[in-house]
Amino acid sequence: MSYYISPSFLDRVAVHITKNFLNLPGIRVPLILGIHGRKGEGKTFQTELVFRRMGFEPVMISGGELESPDAGDPSRLIRLRYREAAEQIRVRGEMCAIFINDLDAGAGRFDSTTQYTVNTQMVNATLMNIADNPTNVQLPGSYDSTPLHRVPIIVTGNDFSTLYAPLIRDGRMEKFYWEPSRDDKIGVVGGIFDSDKLSKTEIVALVDNFPDQSLDFFSALRSRIYDEQVRTFIHKIGIERVSKRLVNSTEAPPDFHNPDFSLARLLEMGGLMVGQQKRIQEMRLVDEYNQSRLFNVQGTVNVPAAAPTQNQLSDPNSKYYKAYVEPTSAVSNGQGRLSSEVLAQVQQLLAQGSKIGMEYADTRRFKTGSWHSCTIVQNGKEKDVIASLETCLAEHGGEYVRLIGIDPKVKRRVVETIIQRP
Repeated sequence: MSYYISPSFLDRVAVHITKNFLNLPGIRVPLILGIHGRKGEGKTFQTELVFRRMGFEPVMISGGELESPDAGDPSRLIRLRYREAAEQIRVRGEMCAIFINDLDAGAGRFDSTTQYTVNTQMVNATLMNIADNPTNVQLPGSYDSTPLHRVPIIVTGNDFSTLYAPLIRDGRMEKFYWEPSRDDKIGVVGGIFDSDKLSKTEIVALVDNFPDQSLDFFSALRSRIYDEQVRTFIHKIGIERVSKRLVNSTEAPPDFHNPDFSLARLLEMGGLMVGQQKRIQEMRLVDEYNQSRLFNVQGTVNVPAAAPTQNQLSDPNSKYYKAYVEPTSAVSNGQGRLSSEVLAQVQQLLAQGSKIGMEYADTRRFKTGSWHSCTIVQNGKEKDVIASLETCLAEHGGEYVRLIGIDPKVKRRVVETIIQRP
């Protein structure tokens, strides 16, 4: 199988690594390159392909290794791996790099409920210290005055705003936002289906039919096509014999012929996968469960996957009217208007002493869960709260808007309800 490397991705990573092995006069080169972007867009895999293209193997660190029951272990691990990479450069006489995958998952702070431990602080401090002194990295309890070879560090993540701000400043970390273009997607997807005899036209049609999907969607789609053959294999030998047939079996592994990779079949299976994604986004059962637990009331009605009819939308007594029309009709003739459900929820939150706030997000940020704060009403008067909510809805009419309730005693959210959809 041939793999596609985006030219822009290859250029950015290769330039960063090469600069760190050059002695440029009067130039301070950032030691760390931070590659960030949406989930599933191939940041890790593309980086590994660049390493392979440049002819060396990096020293790997997972974001999951940046926490430990023993304080100091993760920071010591980073120093140890850095010294190992420097030793490889000296002994092998070839390039090497540190590759930290999902740094934000291990060292980031996503919200007030994320525990910020001593290890998290030490990981941030260690990376900053190495970025400032790349040739003098010591292990705890020992000191070696011999200068080390400079080792570039490549880190990946989804949201670097969760990291400690001094770590990601420009002098220490060079940032690269990876968002594959249409041509990049066509190239990557063409590599995924390289052995399946899909034409370039079919590859383009497949990408264009799922423009909002990340690259891992197409890899999962290819895997999904084999489900029929696997199901036939299970039925043929009997489900009770699958374990003995596949584990420690003396028989040869089962042989699966190339399945139907026609464009129509791929579009059909892709549609089913997209439908499952939408079900997760629309159901949001955790909101219903948390509301019932916190307020001892029946959960809100979930928006169904199927679109309602025009008669259902025009009937004010219909649940579809309340779910679709009222939340998206917050502004009428210049005057704000909140649905009865929202007003009831506001009154309920105020009666319990909670603070009321609003957040908004456009379509792209909604998919990544990146909300902006609109307002938090401090005085707790119903009239002022409603006025603030209507103002926020009016200012962000074409965006997602959600109502949040905050318990001031424990300083955590008790309600998050989307009341407007674009």
